[in-house]
Amino acid sequence: MFSTVCTLVKYPRSRPSRCPAPVTTALEGPSSPAPQPSPISSQWSCISVRPATPASSRIHLCVLWSSGYLGIAYYNTSDSTIYFMPDAPDHESLQLLQRVLDEIDPQSVVTSAKQDENMTRFLGKLASQEHREPKRPEIILLPSVDFGLEISKQRLLSGNYSFIPDSMTTTEKILFLSSIIPFDCLLTVRALGGLLKFLGRRRIGVELEDYNVSIPILGFKKFALTHLVSIDQDTYSVLQIFKSEPHPSVYKVASGLKEGLSLFGILNRCRCKWGEKLLSLSRRRAQAPDAQAQWPRPMGPAAPRHVGSSRTGARTRVPCMAGGLPTTAPPGKPRLWFTRPTQDLEELNSRLDVIQFFLLPQNLDMAQMLHRLLGHIKNVPLILKRMKLSHTKVSDWQVLYKTVYSALGLRDACRSLPQSIQLFRDIAQEFSDDLHHIASLIGKVVDFEGSLAENRFTVLPNIDPEIDEKKRRLTGLPSFLTEVARKELENLDPRIPSCSVIYIPLIGFLLCIPRLPSMVETSDFEIEGLDFMFLSEEKLHYRSARTKELDALLGDLHCDIRDQETLLMYQLQCQVLARAAVLTQVLDLASRLDVLLALASAARDYGYSRPRYSPRLLGVRIQNGRHPLMELCARTFVPNSAECGGYKGRVKVITGPNSSGKSIYLKQLCASRGSRNRGSRRHLHPNP
Repeated sequence: MFSTVCTLVKYPRSRPSRCPAPVTTALEGPSSPAPQPSPISSQWSCISVRPATPASSRIHLCVLWSSGYLGIAYYNTSDSTIYFMPDAPDHESLQLLQRVLDEIDPQSVVTSAKQDENMTRFLGKLASQEHREPKRPEIILLPSVDFGLEISKQRLLSGNYSFIPDSMTTTEKILFLSSIIPFDCLLTVRALGGLLKFLGRRRIGVELEDYNVSIPILGFKKFALTHLVSIDQDTYSVLQIFKSEPHPSVYKVASGLKEGLSLFGILNRCRCKWGEKLLSLSRRRAQAPDAQAQWPRPMGPAAPRHVGSSRTGARTRVPCMAGGLPTTAPPGKPRLWFTRPTQDLEELNSRLDVIQFFLLPQNLDMAQMLHRLLGHIKNVPLILKRMKLSHTKVSDWQVLYKTVYSALGLRDACRSLPQSIQLFRDIAQEFSDDLHHIASLIGKVVDFEGSLAENRFTVLPNIDPEIDEKKRRLTGLPSFLTEVARKELENLDPRIPSCSVIYIPLIGFLLCIPRLPSMVETSDFEIEGLDFMFLSEEKLHYRSARTKELDALLGDLHCDIRDQETLLMYQLQCQVLARAAVLTQVLDLASRLDVLLALASAARDYGYSRPRYSPRLLGVRIQNGRHPLMELCARTFVPNSAECGGYKGRVKVITGPNSSGKSIYLKQLCASRGSRNRGSRRHLHPNP
């Protein structure tokens, strides 16, 4: 008989937190208050207390941003410790980085001199913040070579650290550092390497010592922002929050993987791609290798969700999609719900209010209508980027038009919903009349049928009289040129049986006659009164007096029309880009609504219930909880209750024979605890 021990310990604030192996201790920045200790032992509880920051401490921050991900590391002189944050996705406006700066208030910010436009713009704004207290940080740019991946690894592994015993061999030292530093997070490793280079140049902490005295580094610790929960890859893998498996289609060998049976897989019912990204941006980075626990496939589309009886004999369905959403951005801009859970109760309850609203039977039709509208919300940032580069396609205008009109439909629908719910109020207010202005402009200017036929941007009639006149002339050219060709034929040699007058864009009007048998050499092509241009498909092309007159009179109609329509397109793009802020807001709020509708749909199908948070309950109380994945695979599943904290104690000893469900029970507690911090309604139901 084997037993599993689940330890739940509340450590005093004066001691650093310790997590059961193999979990790496995650330390938050030293300048923030200590968060409340977690009531259960899991990866989510491995966030250490934050020691008070002395007034004399100085913080030096190193940051890298690439392809939408941030790598952050900083050195605190008060405890001579380097803190790091594993690669984290961030918006182009670098909201996560701004929050880190506000929380740790660094004295200097170190980054690579080779940065993209977004980071350059952010650093420029940071350097111009004269009102920042106590003062603006110093911006330090190092050569990009100092942030090389291999040189950063060597710098980390070859460092002289006082916390590593001298008796360790080189291999043991590498293994020890690999257990602390996430070397699979490439940006973080590069940021750590750049930070060590900066510390060595500035001689931080040893300015007055001899040069052979190394920089004091007493440890590497993980940093997490206040109200956020740090989750490592092992947790994602073991709990099957994400699960990749090979794609069965031979046509998708390049991508190779698809989402398997996972929490993300059963909850992802988003209609737009941005909602799916919001539900789990950076899921590839969060996915670890194959999980230790492999669940069998669900048994058919209607897999049992509550078969079996509880230990008390009551047959019940009370799962709990308890939830929390990350708050790394201001309201209206949430990111990474699965990869960055939060402990902010106000944020959690605001999300659960929306889910509970759509679970009411009378709101089912409204939820379905909103879901249909959300299906037309497309990749607006990509379209705006193409507009800035003047690379807009015809399909981009169609997509933008549908997106804006769908956003207007969402606004009108949310205005009829209870304004006591924050998300509905935000959509009703933030979706301003600028959306109607954009939709009206596009609808009145862009000729979608003509644009698709010509594969370029064209405008509707009655927009520009000059364009309309030139199009009228271009449309009447065939009959007009037939008359001109008849007159030209009268003046040609009788041996020429026929001729035609053609219009070629960029070249103009030309007289075209068939090649005669006597015309062998190039000198034979010369005809009096005509200027030979070229030979093509046994037809000779000339410029005559009449064609020259047509060029002067009509000009290059086709190119003139394209140039004028391109100018109108540019003016329309400027109008849209001037209102880009409201489009970005549409995307953020629509993605939030999409995710919450998806969670509400899952809660309705699987019978999940809402958790209740109580500041008086120092722990977790679960009644008839169910494992969200196991119940889809097992023919019978017995719900389990649990209570930790308070007079019930924080240490639980779980015993039982092999295959009795000890591991499932522990994973159920951890999965439910984690989903409580992601804004979903999961398989827990706290008692009042």
